[in-house]
Amino acid sequence: MAKPEYVKLEGKPREINKKVNRELRAAKRVPAVLYGPEVQENKHFSIDELALEKILSRAQTKVQELTIDGKVYKTLLKRTEFDPVTDRPIHADFYVLSDIHKVTLRVPIGIKGNARGVVEGGGRLFQPMKFLRIRVLPENIVAEFQVDVTPLKIGQSFHVSDLELDGIIPLDSLNRTIVTIRPPKGQLLKDVLDDEGSDDAERTEDPSEESTSEE
Repeated sequence: MAKPEYVKLEGKPREINKKVNRELRAAKRVPAVLYGPEVQENKHFSIDELALEKILSRAQTKVQELTIDGKVYKTLLKRTEFDPVTDRPIHADFYVLSDIHKVTLRVPIGIKGNARGVVEGGGRLFQPMKFLRIRVLPENIVAEFQVDVTPLKIGQSFHVSDLELDGIIPLDSLNRTIVTIRPPKGQLLKDVLDDEGSDDAERTEDPSEESTSEE
C-alpha cells in the first residue's frame, strides 16, 4: 500500500459573498473553505483552478500542504462542487488532519497483473468495486489499494477481506467482491445448452413418463 503524495497549495483569504465568488471564478480561482476538529473557526480562501484540477486528475488519495497567510495546514480535499454545464470546479472543501482524530475517506482500488484465468482460459475480468470507504488515523492513510490478480483462475474472486487492512477500519462489508474472473461468453452459452440437453435427456429416460400397453 503506497502512502499518499503531498501536494503543495497556496490559498488566498477571501470575503464571503456571491459577487466576490463570481470574480474569483472569472479569474480562474476556486472559492474554498478549511475546516476540521482542531480548527476553531472555518477559514474561507481561494485556490488556483489549475492546481485543483491537477489534484483531481488522478484517482489517488493525496494530502495537501495548504499554506494560508503563512500558516501551513495538512489537509485532505474532501469535497468538490462542479458547474453542471462547464464541469469546472466551483467550490472545494479542505479538511485539516489531526494526529488524534480518525478521518473517513474513499480510497481507489487499482488492479495489477494478468489473471491466470484470463491468460490461460480466456476468461473475463470484472471489477465491480473501484473504491473502498475506510476510517483511519492520518498516519495510516493510503494512496491506493493494489490488487494483484495474477493467481486468479476462472470462477475465483478477490474480496475486501483479502486486502491488507492493518490500522484501517473498512466501512464496506468484508464480503464484498472487488474482482472476479468469469468464464468466456462462449463457455457460458455452452454450459447453458449442455444443462438444457441434460434436462431433456432425463425427461426422456424417466420411467414414469413411459406409456404402457395392455396385453
